[in-house]
Amino acid sequence: MSTKENSTEEKKKSKMLPIVLLSIVVVGGFFGVRAYIFGMHHIETDDAQLEANISPVLPRISGYVNDIRFEDNQRVKKGELLIALDDRDLKIKVDQAKVAIENATAMVQVAKANLNSARASAEAVKANTEAVNVRIRKATQDYNRYEKMLADKSVTQQQFDAVKAEKESAEAQLDLVKKQEEAAEVQANAMAEQVNVAQTAIKQKQSDLDYANLQLSYATITAPQNGVVSRKNVQPGQFVQAGQPLFTVVNDSDVWVVANFKETQVSAMKIGTDVDIVLDAFKNKTVKAYIASFSPATGARFSLLPPDNATGNFVKVVQRVPVKIRMKADKETQQLLRPGLSVNVTVNIDEMSDKKQ
Repeated sequence: MSTKENSTEEKKKSKMLPIVLLSIVVVGGFFGVRAYIFGMHHIETDDAQLEANISPVLPRISGYVNDIRFEDNQRVKKGELLIALDDRDLKIKVDQAKVAIENATAMVQVAKANLNSARASAEAVKANTEAVNVRIRKATQDYNRYEKMLADKSVTQQQFDAVKAEKESAEAQLDLVKKQEEAAEVQANAMAEQVNVAQTAIKQKQSDLDYANLQLSYATITAPQNGVVSRKNVQPGQFVQAGQPLFTVVNDSDVWVVANFKETQVSAMKIGTDVDIVLDAFKNKTVKAYIASFSPATGARFSLLPPDNATGNFVKVVQRVPVKIRMKADKETQQLLRPGLSVNVTVNIDEMSDKKQ
C-alpha cells in the first residue's frame, strides 16, 4: 500500500472518531435525559417482594398419626380434614365424663329426695307442736279452774295436783317439740345445701365433658384457611408433640407486595396511588396495583437488634419504610404469584398530583 493511500485512510478515521464520540454523547444524553425526566415523574424501587398469609399448622395435643389426607403442594379448603390422630384414649375420657354426669345427676335426685323427706319431717314436727299448744291451752284452763275450785274446797288436793301435773307435762313437751322443730329446720336447710352442691357438681362434670370433647376435636387437624399445603413434615404412625410444626398452608389467593422505599421518597406518596408492578419471574408481565398502607415504623425498628444511636456510634443511613401495595391482578395472573418473588415497583407521581387537583 502506498504512502498516499495510508494518509487517506488516516484522514477518514480521524473524521469518523468525532462522529462516533458525538453519537455516543447524543445517545447517552438521550437516555440520561429520559431517565431524568422519568425520575422527575416516577418513584422506583426494586427492594420489594410478594407477601401472603402463611399459616403454620401445629397440633394442640400429642398423639400418634393415624391418617394423612394431603400431599405437598395440594390445594385445600378451610376446615378440610388433613390429619387424623389416634383418638381412642380421648373417646374413653369423653365416655368417663358422661358417666360422671349421670352419677352427679343421680346424686341430685337423691339429695332432692332427702330434702323432701326432711321437709315432711319438719311439717310433722310443726303439726305436733300445734297439738301440744292445744294441750297446753286446755291444761292451763283446767289448772286455773281447779285452782279456784280448790280455794272453795270444791275439789280435792289430789285432783288439783293431777291437773297441775298435766299442765307442767304439756309445757315440758312443748319445749321438747320446739327443739325438734328447730332440728328439723336445720336438717331441711342442710338437705337444701346438699341439693345445691349436687347441682354444682353437675356443672363441674359438664365442664369436664366439654373439655374432653374439646380435646377429642383436636385429634382432627383441619386446614386453617384456603390455600396450598407446603413443607409437609409428618408421616403416618409418627408420634407428634403438641406445638410441633407439621405443615404450612399458603393463602395464594390473597397476595400483596411489600416495597421498601427510602424515607426521602415516602413523603411524595399517598394511600390509593396507582402503582405498576413488574415481576422478575415474568419480565414482560406488568400488574396494576395501588398503595394500601404505610408501615408505622421503618424496617430497622422491627429488626432483631434495632440500631440505637444513643450509643455514640452514629452513622447516618437512609432508612427504608415498608409500603403495602395491593394488586389488581386477574385470575390467570393471580395463579402465577408466589410469596417471596422479587418485583420492581413504580409509583407515578404525576398521577398522584392529578388526583389532588
